[in-house]
Amino acid sequence: MTDVLDVIALILILIGALLCLTAAIGLLRFRDVPTRLHAATKPQVLGVILICLAIALSLRSWPVVAFLVPVALIQLATAPLSAHMVARQAHRNGTVDEAGFYVDELAESKQTPPAAGG
Repeated sequence: MTDVLDVIALILILIGALLCLTAAIGLLRFRDVPTRLHAATKPQVLGVILICLAIALSLRSWPVVAFLVPVALIQLATAPLSAHMVARQAHRNGTVDEAGFYVDELAESKQTPPAAGG
């Protein structure tokens, strides 16, 4: 049974590493901010979670699982939040191609500065 869990852990680490590699390649290859943010958050978060799961399967220890669960939860919480903040700032700076928008819900936030209260 331990050999099967070790093989599963190895496969999960390889898949997680490939997902993190595709996230890095996407950051280098994509041109605009929204596609780069998509490449930075989606596969990278899943890759880190798969690697954490593989480490937990490989070491088979409850203290390790207790350490890795907050790591995965913090990754799930911070990656979308930071991507959202970077996307809003890119929209405010005008570095996003607005011709591709169907609806621009943040158009009025460009007229009012963020600290102006309105």
